[in-house]
Amino acid sequence: MPKKRTRRTFLKSTVGTLLTVLGLGSGGYFYAHRIEPSLLEISEQQIKHPLIPKSFDGIKIVQFSDTHLGFQYNINQFKGLIKRINAIQPDLIFFTGDLMDEPNKYREINKIVPILQQLNAPLGQFCIFGNHDHGGYGSELYRNIMHTANFTVLLNESRPISLKDGSSIYLIGIDDAMLGRPDLALAQKYVPENTFKLLLSHAPDLADMASHFQIHWQLSGHSHGGQVKIPFIGALVRPPFARKYPEGFYSIGETTPLSLYVNRGIGTTRLPFRFMAKPELSVFTLKSENIK
Repeated sequence: MPKKRTRRTFLKSTVGTLLTVLGLGSGGYFYAHRIEPSLLEISEQQIKHPLIPKSFDGIKIVQFSDTHLGFQYNINQFKGLIKRINAIQPDLIFFTGDLMDEPNKYREINKIVPILQQLNAPLGQFCIFGNHDHGGYGSELYRNIMHTANFTVLLNESRPISLKDGSSIYLIGIDDAMLGRPDLALAQKYVPENTFKLLLSHAPDLADMASHFQIHWQLSGHSHGGQVKIPFIGALVRPPFARKYPEGFYSIGETTPLSLYVNRGIGTTRLPFRFMAKPELSVFTLKSENIK
């Protein structure tokens, strides 16, 4: 009797077939499965806006996302990632969701907190929920892990980031769009007007909604940059709420545009491959546009 094919087995064989058709064969399969997923790329961007106080000029943020621990990404790789983040010496650290691939099935969950506790960011560490953080009855697991690891979990709420001179910007975090209940109106209820607003949303496509709430910048993940991109075909992994804005920088709106950056994430999901979509750490430096 033939074996029943799972969704992942089907997707894996499909990618192998496509790589072969494109002339990449076993070499391309090996590269996409073993090489590119380990080729961490560090991207550097500036976050500029007139509402950023001059005292914030030079403040450094590291965003990491979508580690998906347990699916082709292991705890030793995670340790290495934390060392890479600390080497950047960020002032702020943002995690934009999907810590474990299947939280209720991950067998090394007790090792995550001690590793995350090694992170150091003097102005704070913040995180939001991704769809996998809610999936597999993982909501409370994720919240407890991140809280114990000294992260502030933003669930439809905001926090000021303040310096000693009293100047502030506001960080806003909303729930996941697929399995949560994002509420941007509630999240920014106590944010003063005429302050710089930076939104964390796992789902990038919510930027269209956020642009109507006078949000200045949004950082997202979820898409994995398409994860596997085949020439002339495009991305194979295009999850809901990451179909319009799959990776990189976008400007949304005309009068007061929202700037969106979509991080390609660290791990993989559904398919144990990356092709033309290297894993990414994003480093942002704040700068007031009034500073020349």
